Amino acid sequence: MSTYALELKDLRKNFGKTEIIRGVNLAVQAGERVAVIGPNGAGKSTLFNLISGRFGPTSGDILLNGQAIQHKTPYEINRMGLSRSFQITNIFPKLSVFENLRCAVLWSLGYKYSFFKFLSGLKDANERTNQLLEMIRLDKKRDVLAVNLTYAEQRALEIGVTIAGGADVILLDEPTAGMSKSETSRFIHLIKEVTVGKTLLTVEHDMGVVFGLADKIAVVVYGEVIAFDTPEAVRANAKVQEAYLGSSVADSQAGGH
Repeated sequence: MSTYALELKDLRKNFGKTEIIRGVNLAVQAGERVAVIGPNGAGKSTLFNLISGRFGPTSGDILLNGQAIQHKTPYEINRMGLSRSFQITNIFPKLSVFENLRCAVLWSLGYKYSFFKFLSGLKDANERTNQLLEMIRLDKKRDVLAVNLTYAEQRALEIGVTIAGGADVILLDEPTAGMSKSETSRFIHLIKEVTVGKTLLTVEHDMGVVFGLADKIAVVVYGEVIAFDTPEAVRANAKVQEAYLGSSVADSQAGGH
């Protein structure tokens, strides 16, 4: 049995005659934080959709903690310990911050759709929800409707919803997109804190976020992983510089910003 938290073996995905993912191999250790980078159209989102069960692969294997998941539904994969956020904020706008988080907590605690129970009496669910509120630093906004949060706060809430079920493998799709520099800096710290002990894969375009967050970087170009290594090794990889990072890496190596 595989010792990896997540492993992709010769993963391929075609849409008609067009090959989008072309034989991806990737092995992520438990507890690693991996940033998936690459130019637009490289196949990053398709890769996330395959891992999370939104798409089925044309061929190849996806192993979660050693168990094959390539033919399972998204909810089955979620119950096996993998949770995902999306590029577009995905929360209930007309529910409060607390209610959004509690909805995510209820299923993970086995309550499912037990409408006959009074939610206020579910001590374990409410305690877990309060813990999450503090973790994502929205405890002072607990009764605010999600629609009235700032954009960065909505993204923080979505991170809370994503981790609420206790998944040990977390996929974040461009979590800092649309944020200011100061918001992004705070969000990197938040992601680090809430994913301690968990395995993290994140698609990210902001190279400051990538180098500030990731233990390893997977570079995807034309549906293939052309490099998978530490940030330092990827930064120095000539093939990566030519394919994706370009002058920004040369500038940073020369001391530029």
